[in-house]
Amino acid sequence: MDMETEKKPARLSVPKAALHRIYRIDELIASGEYPNTKELAKSLLDDWGKVSISTIVRDIDFLRDRFRAPIKYSPLHRGYYYTEKKYRIPAGFTSTENMLALGMAKSILSLYRETPLYESSVSLLESITAPLAADGNKDWLENRIVVPKIATAKIQSEIWDIIVAGIKENRIVTFDYRGKWDEDYQNRRVRPYQLLFDSGVWYLYGHAEERKAVRVFSLSRMKNALLTKDRFVLPQNYSYTNLTGGSFFGVFIGMEKFHFAIDCFDEAELYATERQWAEDQKIKKLDEGVALEFTSTQYDKVLQWVLSCGSSAIPRKPKELVDDWKRQVKQMVKNVSRET
Repeated sequence: MDMETEKKPARLSVPKAALHRIYRIDELIASGEYPNTKELAKSLLDDWGKVSISTIVRDIDFLRDRFRAPIKYSPLHRGYYYTEKKYRIPAGFTSTENMLALGMAKSILSLYRETPLYESSVSLLESITAPLAADGNKDWLENRIVVPKIATAKIQSEIWDIIVAGIKENRIVTFDYRGKWDEDYQNRRVRPYQLLFDSGVWYLYGHAEERKAVRVFSLSRMKNALLTKDRFVLPQNYSYTNLTGGSFFGVFIGMEKFHFAIDCFDEAELYATERQWAEDQKIKKLDEGVALEFTSTQYDKVLQWVLSCGSSAIPRKPKELVDDWKRQVKQMVKNVSRET
């Protein structure tokens, strides 16, 4: 007498290690060759070692139940096939171009390696881009398209979670904060508007209640963060981009808009002309180099940019920028004199 085999419960999720195998099964079924469970197990042997028939059956069930794959068994051909001939998984990411774009996004995520969102984001992209590994050359994308690591400021996961919750639920957050000019930590109460990322550092942009104005705070300089029960109404024009004066120098808030004019030579000429620094940017060719002009509220960032160009950039406007640049250069000359 045949004994009824107990059916294992349906798989609700798939382990990351099984994703490549499932994508390979999808590829074999879509080939139109009507593979059966034994043939599928044999095809997977080289890449994944021995795979049991029961595992193959569960994978097929997973495809059918979770991906709604139109899989049928053909008694005539003694194998599986798709009733919709063009069906492949995942439906939205089957083109090579889309897969490569997602693979590159995974590389770019390395910039956020020190943030709590990194692991979950990479895991999600790995599940989507698993077909890239099915061609037997799974490492080429990560090894040949590389985002070099930059210096980053570490963030406590508890801080990150509280700030994200405050942004999501429009709830006021409090934290102890030490700014670059502060001798010690001070308690801040902030309506969190946005998270900003610039040069390896995450910032909170929001309304500081004690200052009654918007401010930017580095998450790495926070401690003792708390999510309050107090809610706030998000202003209509809350976005950080409304305060940059139409320029693109990263994270910095200035209340005054300046008209900048900077002469650029040698290396700075190429650097200035190959990028868009502001919406109203104008570049004029000089006898030697170029003149770069634009408006911006990001004064400190522009000063840093000019100084980073060394002797290849000379500021012309505004007068404040010229004076600050000269002051910094004179101080550097003094520092050199001290060393010699």
